[in-house]
Amino acid sequence: MEKARRGGDGVPRGPVLHIVVVGFHHKKGCQVEFSYPPLIPGDGHDSHTLPEEWKYLPFLALPDGAHNYQEDTVFFHLPPRNGNGATVFGISCYRQIEAKALKVRQADITRETVQKSVCVLSKLPLYGLLQAKLQLITHAYFEEKDFSQISILKELYEHMNSSLGGASLEGSQVYLGLSPRDLVLHFRHKVLILFKLILLEKKVLFYISPVNKLVGALMTVLSLFPGMIEHGLSDCSQYRPRKSMSEDGGLQESNPCADDFVSASTADVSHTNLGTIRKVMAGNHGEDAAMKTEKPLFQVEDSSKGQEPNDTNQYLKPPSHPSPDSSESDWETLDPSVLEDPNLKEREQLGSDQTNLFPKDSVPSESLPITVQPQANTGQVVLIPGLISGLEEDQYGMPLAIFTKGYLCLPYMALQQHHLLSDVTVRGFVAGATNILFRQQKHLSDAIVEVEEALIQIHDPELRKLLNPTTADLRFADYLVRHVTENRDDVFLDGTGWEGGDEWIRAQFAVYIHALLAATLQLDNEKILSDYGTTFVTAWKNTHNYRVWNSNKHPALAEINPNHPFQGQYSVSDMKLRFSHSVQNSERGKKIGNVMVTTSRNVVQTGKAVGQSVGGAFSSAKTAMSSWLSTFTTSTSQSLTEPPDGKP
Repeated sequence: MEKARRGGDGVPRGPVLHIVVVGFHHKKGCQVEFSYPPLIPGDGHDSHTLPEEWKYLPFLALPDGAHNYQEDTVFFHLPPRNGNGATVFGISCYRQIEAKALKVRQADITRETVQKSVCVLSKLPLYGLLQAKLQLITHAYFEEKDFSQISILKELYEHMNSSLGGASLEGSQVYLGLSPRDLVLHFRHKVLILFKLILLEKKVLFYISPVNKLVGALMTVLSLFPGMIEHGLSDCSQYRPRKSMSEDGGLQESNPCADDFVSASTADVSHTNLGTIRKVMAGNHGEDAAMKTEKPLFQVEDSSKGQEPNDTNQYLKPPSHPSPDSSESDWETLDPSVLEDPNLKEREQLGSDQTNLFPKDSVPSESLPITVQPQANTGQVVLIPGLISGLEEDQYGMPLAIFTKGYLCLPYMALQQHHLLSDVTVRGFVAGATNILFRQQKHLSDAIVEVEEALIQIHDPELRKLLNPTTADLRFADYLVRHVTENRDDVFLDGTGWEGGDEWIRAQFAVYIHALLAATLQLDNEKILSDYGTTFVTAWKNTHNYRVWNSNKHPALAEINPNHPFQGQYSVSDMKLRFSHSVQNSERGKKIGNVMVTTSRNVVQTGKAVGQSVGGAFSSAKTAMSSWLSTFTTSTSQSLTEPPDGKP
């Protein structure tokens, strides 16, 4: 069986590339302790050596702050080896166990707890399916209480490669564990704003702990894009690891030559409001990580002295001789370059480069576009290799080529990858983080999604205006929310039915994006596009993904109604819906709501002091106000039971 899964060169041919165990060493930090097959051919299974492209693997598999949780799950993406091939999809299950519970305790286990992750590196984006299998094996592996027993991991590799194949991407199992229903219940109408943000290829950062909530929310949003999970992520992690990162990288205490430092202007330092930073453990996995000294964030060098803005050879050099007097290891030093503010000239240069992403001979503006012939409706989706995008596309041109040409999808980002947010080769990103440092650096992203509070922070007022939902969009979002919340109290049928279920929600977004694409092809389409947002559509037409899609002809879209699924005349119900949306989402509306809650709470407390009658009166007033708001929302919902044109 082993030969059947390997070619003559010994390279694994199955969908699963490696099974990896990552552990936390009290001096060396996160490191690979086992890999099957070995990550580097010819090395042993217990080799700590990593391919250069996968140098962040230990920090992704064993997430930052993992010591705060007994177990966690991580989805992450790795770049292809040697710059060729497609994204490598990583699924990691983390657990920790008390050291005293181990049957066999190695000499280097000096802490009270042992933290390890079992990780699968796969060529297929089967996040939930692999997670379900991996959780069982990780539990059994820890129950052995002897981590030298690795036979179960080898059996896992054999089993997965024999049971998984390309057909696994067909059907609903690719969406296992990704619930748009839960997403709509949590974010409500804001789901459509997230959808449009990604269509515009903006820099979107998701933030929450633990990691399983983070990656679940992020990947569920992407599952709303037709075909994106199955075929749209093959080019989503094309980045180069930073050369300055190393297993023992840190700051030199002596004065190195000028070339050893990252170029940074004085303005760059002022943008970074962290003059000094406490040296913290890369990964922050326990109390042993706290460093007792502070060092300057980074030294400043005049970037105008003969340095090219795109010179990728300017890096921080790791210390050549670690200090023997230090009780903590140098690998714990935070690379100061992660806080580097992007150079404005580099950003301008990148902007000019983005306008030339297509060679003139590949997408001629005046020549006839490529035609993709419609396929017969046989019940199965027929995929054709995209001539421009390189993705497997259906007859409508789905998935859109969003995560290509330097637009990254990183469900979880380790602190060591922070520099990617300001990398001039990165057009944008949809990324997830649990470390507060990412959230504090607001200038590096266009929007920060606070998953816990279902809050989307958009910094640019023009972008906020551009994403302001139209009346038709509000109807669409309200339609989704109502159908999802109708049967939420039924514990037996919750999410299992078609209408209001996960597949139904994805179908609604497929109808929405197909209609939007069809609308852009109409000749006299100003009125049609106004329902989607004229300024939004104008901005979207300038994105890479739309230009790639528009470079082909898709005759199948001729059968699609280009009108917004919820077009119609403006009514009193729309006024109520707009008012409700404004109150819930505007800063002024939030302040009014908070004042009402605070005032009523204080009044009730005062009423208790002077007599129950006063408190009871104000409580009744508060109840009446809440009842009015509830009636207001209910009446709005009842008036929008079905779309104006009767379509689902």
